[in-house]
This record gives sequence, C-alpha cells and structure tokens, in this order.
Amino acid sequence: MNGTSQRLVDFVIGGTQKGGTTALDAYLREHPEICMADKSEVLSATAHPETAAAGMKEVHFFDNEACFVGEKPDYSTYHRRFNPGKSHKVLGEATPIYMYWHEAPRRIWEYNPGMKLILLLRDPIERAYSHWNMERSRKADTLSFWDAIRTEKERCRAALPLQHRVYSYISRGLYTEQLYRLWRYFPKDRVLCVKSEDLKRKLHETLSRICEFLQVSRCQGVASRNVHSLPYESGMTERERDYLRGIFVPEVAKLEKELNWNCSDWLLSRPGAPELRSDLR
Repeated sequence: MNGTSQRLVDFVIGGTQKGGTTALDAYLREHPEICMADKSEVLSATAHPETAAAGMKEVHFFDNEACFVGEKPDYSTYHRRFNPGKSHKVLGEATPIYMYWHEAPRRIWEYNPGMKLILLLRDPIERAYSHWNMERSRKADTLSFWDAIRTEKERCRAALPLQHRVYSYISRGLYTEQLYRLWRYFPKDRVLCVKSEDLKRKLHETLSRICEFLQVSRCQGVASRNVHSLPYESGMTERERDYLRGIFVPEVAKLEKELNWNCSDWLLSRPGAPELRSDLR
C-alpha cells in the first residue's frame, strides 16, 4: 500500500502491554485473510522510539504526539506500514499502548469511526510485575519492584501532561477507566475484550472468537507458541503482591461487573516458593 491508498486499517490490538499482544500478532499474521502491519517499514522521522524496542511489531502512530502537531495528521506514514494482497480482507496492527494513551481513542475514531479494537486483559498484578521485569531488563528502571510501585505516582508526574511510558506499572492495570475512554468513541460491539489467560489456555477457542469478531474465516493449524518469553530472575514477594491486591480488588470488581467476567483467580494468594514465571508479551 502506498500513501495515496484510501484503504483504511480495520482493527487494532490496542492493549494491554504485557498481555500477550505479541503472540496474538504472530497468530494473526498466519491468517491468509489478515494483513498485519509490516515489521520492516519504519515511520521515518515520525517513528517513535518504542517502535525499535518492540521489534517493529508496534506501529505507535496514534500515541505519537509528533504525528498530531498540525491540523490534520499525515495518514500516509501510517498506511506505508501495510502491504495487503488480494486475499487480505482486513488490515490490522498491534500497539498495546493505545488502550492506555489518553488521546489515542479519539484519534483512532477520527481516523476510522468503524475501527474494531481487540484488548487482551491480563491479571493486573502479574501484568505489573511483568512490566517491571521488562523495564529492568532494558535498564530503563533501576529501582526494586517494591520501590517502583510505591513511588509510581510521584515518578509518573515527570511525564505530565502525558502518561508515563515506563513507570506506569499500576496505572496500566486500571482497565475500567481505559475501557470507559474507548467506549466513549466506540460502541461495545466494536471492542472485543479477551482474557490474556484464555489466549494461553484456550487458544483455538479464543482465536475463533477473534476471527468471528473480525469477520474472517477461522484460523487453521495454529500451534501454541511462546513469543519473546523470558524467565524471571526471582518471584514477586507476598508483601508486593498484598500491596497490589489492595489496590486492584475494587478495580477487578468493577471490571467483572462491566464485562460479566469472573476474575477471582487474579486476586488469589500464591504462597510458597517464589514464582519464576515466563514473561508474557
């Protein structure tokens, strides 16, 4: 696709970070009717630094402030990331920060009011710890997890009036306010929320739901995989888990009500040996 094409992108995998979006992107790339964003194309001067860190999977258009300085954004830079063939019925991309970035829902709606959004929602406690492990491995955060979550609000003020891309361990897990922001622009039938855990435990059933949502044929012959999975050096302490549980209990209750989900497993105590879980992208 060149910059003069009028074909709009049909869907985005808009969240959540560390929720399995990289794996879902990989699965959908195998579908003959789906064209995902080209990994090799860089958005030249408008490319966001996070794009390189994400291995080019993430486009970072609607959260890139540089793209929205003028009266009208240059969508040709966005369209250059797509090269659909004749068999491709829908175009999509995966940039998980869209769910968290305050201005992204409005910008997406202005681009395509008919856009569909897929959101993978992970246990917010595990998500926060996975997020911190990623930033630690990148050497973007030198604090311990305990100090990081205790000082998050103070440290995130440095990014105001924008959101903090690195230290937002807790705030990215406050899913309901992010959903309310999306629902303000998109009807609920255009926003598919999926438990990250279901993508791992019920892969084929979950992919079938996603394909039905996108109105494409079912995925065939997809094998489960771990994409960019990294082991933790150590597990979360009970003090850290208890602290986060205290924050997320009311949040999870609101989410259960809004989505008619049962998320009780997200709040379970996990006593015993430290968890050396794999990182989820």
